[in-house]
Amino acid sequence: MGSNSSRIGDLPKNEYLKKLSGTESVSENDPFWNQLLSFSFPAPTSSTELKLLEEATISVCRSLVENNPRTGNLGALIKVFLSRTKELKLSAECQNHIFIWQTHNALFIICCLLKVFICEMSEEELQLHFTYEEKSPGNYSSDSEDLLEELLCCLMQLITDIPLLDITYEISVEAISTMVVFLSCQLFHKEVLRQSISHKYLMRGPCLPYTSKLVKTLLYNFIRQEKPPPPGAHVFPQQSDGGGLLYGLASGVATGLWTVFTLGGVGSKAAASPELSSPLANQSLLLLLVLANLTDASDVPNPYRQAIMSFKNTQDSSPFPSSIPHAFQINFNSLYTALCEQQTSDQATLLLYTLLHQNSNIRTYMLARTDMENLVLPILEILYHVEERNSHHVYMALIILLILTEDDGFNRSIHEVILKNITWYSERVLTEISLGSLLILVVIRTVQYNMTRTRDKYLHTNCLAALANMSAQFRSLHQYAAQRIISLFSLLSKKHNKVLEQATQSLRGSLSSNDVPLPDYAQDLNVIEEVIRMMLEIINSCLTNSLHHNPNLVYALLYKRDLFEQFRTHPSFQDIMQNIDLVITFFSSRLLQAGAELSVERVLEIIKQGVVALPKDRLKVTLIEDLLYTRCFEISRIEIQICGRGAA
Repeated sequence: MGSNSSRIGDLPKNEYLKKLSGTESVSENDPFWNQLLSFSFPAPTSSTELKLLEEATISVCRSLVENNPRTGNLGALIKVFLSRTKELKLSAECQNHIFIWQTHNALFIICCLLKVFICEMSEEELQLHFTYEEKSPGNYSSDSEDLLEELLCCLMQLITDIPLLDITYEISVEAISTMVVFLSCQLFHKEVLRQSISHKYLMRGPCLPYTSKLVKTLLYNFIRQEKPPPPGAHVFPQQSDGGGLLYGLASGVATGLWTVFTLGGVGSKAAASPELSSPLANQSLLLLLVLANLTDASDVPNPYRQAIMSFKNTQDSSPFPSSIPHAFQINFNSLYTALCEQQTSDQATLLLYTLLHQNSNIRTYMLARTDMENLVLPILEILYHVEERNSHHVYMALIILLILTEDDGFNRSIHEVILKNITWYSERVLTEISLGSLLILVVIRTVQYNMTRTRDKYLHTNCLAALANMSAQFRSLHQYAAQRIISLFSLLSKKHNKVLEQATQSLRGSLSSNDVPLPDYAQDLNVIEEVIRMMLEIINSCLTNSLHHNPNLVYALLYKRDLFEQFRTHPSFQDIMQNIDLVITFFSSRLLQAGAELSVERVLEIIKQGVVALPKDRLKVTLIEDLLYTRCFEISRIEIQICGRGAA
């Protein structure tokens, strides 16, 4: 590196890097640092190039690991960076491009080194490397300044205090990325850390007062979605629209963190990496999620999670209770808009879940919105394209629906929102349909996809739980939605009969051969019967609570009445079949009285008249057993218990 542009292949032989990592100590006041930091670097544009960068610099980094206890050059580099950041705000105001460029380069080198150090050594060794000074070999002082703590505090100050301008955009992104790299320590531990250096520095001491300001800044970065400045406005040459080199480096680490966020992602399809329009917003979101989901320390709760749980709307003038630490206010309307627009990424969906689940102020605000379709439609698209999404994205979308459907007001209002021309729904042309009916269609499609492909019991249980939460408020169901409800029951019925037949044949075969182990058809049958009962309870709840609002469901029920015959006397379903059997019998008799060759319109008219004539007290009101799930499968509360299963 140095005053000229560097290439990846030249890095192992670079004289400045050799001096940094060599046996000679370099004072923090040495002119060498100006020479080292005056470089430009073509940003890698692929994971292959990032891997080449790591391979090219690993020898330099390992040399520094070996020599730093004698030279203290890592500490000198950090002190150079820290001294420069003190003037960074003034440099931004004065448009001092060169100064900001060199400060950025110092941070870039620190982050590259930090990533290797974290990979190569324990946390104790890492902390020691930040204490080595230019003294006798291997000597360090426990009373010396804590450079690692100073570095983290400095990064927090940089993120929260430096104005976001064209010339500061890159260093802001890379300050956030460096914190992501620092937090990757968990990746290299099988057990969940509760006393790591993350807990030591970020939850106590000088960094703690920055908690609410940092969380607020990261949220606003996500809200604003600021794009990188045009190439001519960059502080240093830029060959990619995706952010600086360090952004690519830290994104790789963040991807490693993301894969172990235990949302069902192990062994699932990897998420496609869409082109990012705002590296700053993306990295801010990743850092926010990692901070918020750090485990509590042994004696201190996670302050970043506390901040996320308690922030309020800027329009809320009520005082914060004194018991709530790290509280702040943010514009909920802007946050809601950003969340609606960014649901194509699974990290944005996780943020939405986190806010809905943990912040009651946000949840109340969102449920009171009159434009919920802007939020619900992107979630439904995620579920509709289930085959293109990784499993944790699908689960998060589904859990969000479960949270929303816990609210009766939401369940009523979605049937009042009329949508036109849903272009992404390709099974059938939907020129006009309520949001509620569309939600039912998408959830049923997800169940059917799961039954034929992934066969995940928890997925269809959660899908049916969402339908159960809604069922008492079903209103004016679209005829296609009503058909799909009965079609799903038909599919389950056929599957039940098939497994029952297999179990019978297997039992007969066992009489002639005692040595052959039998498949566990009884367990399969129990699972299917459990799901069938859930479907019957959903239908029963709708008939009991909103029969007069759903003639299309009654029509579909009568059209497929034969499906329900076998379950009338089944001991597992007799109780729940009483109302369904009553409705089928009552309306069948009225259709019989009306004569044959009835048109669809005439049948619907008879159903509407019959609804008025059917005494309500004849329908037995039952509770939906086990189905009014309040997030029945919360994916371990989806709180990203980072249980390091791999490396970045």
